[in-house]
Amino acid sequence: MQVSSRMIAGPVGLVLLALVGCGPEGGLGPSSFQSQYGVARSALESGRYSRAIASYGRLMDMAGPAQNHIRLELAHAYLRDGQFAAAAREARILAQATQGQDRAAALSVQGTADHEMGLAALSQGDRARGFALFRQADAAMQTVVTDYPDLDPLGSLAARRASIKVRLGT
Repeated sequence: MQVSSRMIAGPVGLVLLALVGCGPEGGLGPSSFQSQYGVARSALESGRYSRAIASYGRLMDMAGPAQNHIRLELAHAYLRDGQFAAAAREARILAQATQGQDRAAALSVQGTADHEMGLAALSQGDRARGFALFRQADAAMQTVVTDYPDLDPLGSLAARRASIKVRLGT
């Protein structure tokens, strides 16, 4: 997936740190939310996806107003780790709970995960499941590339969607 990890963190990450820094978990000690977020983010960016997943999972209960951002990064970590069902699950939860660009970011992860699971289903001979997953992926990606093209600056989601449409025969 070509949605860069910097796009996901961006300014929202700075706001996230400011918001949670104001609460009781926002102290400067080693167990603070900020330091745990730093561990999770660093693990994601350096390709240590299992560590990122565990770290983001621990952050979910204490994330407060930043929970949607943490869930998106968790979904992204699952996606990068090849845990497509978990990535799709987290992204769907987020897509149902948000609107606008946040929803579109979640849909990009969900669509990519659904596409990968569809490919796996086809390779295992499960044509019905593969095509059902392709239809889900196509719907998610259509929203992103149509309504939020800035989330697909390199056209990778559009290319995935074109591939899916060929498989679906449309």
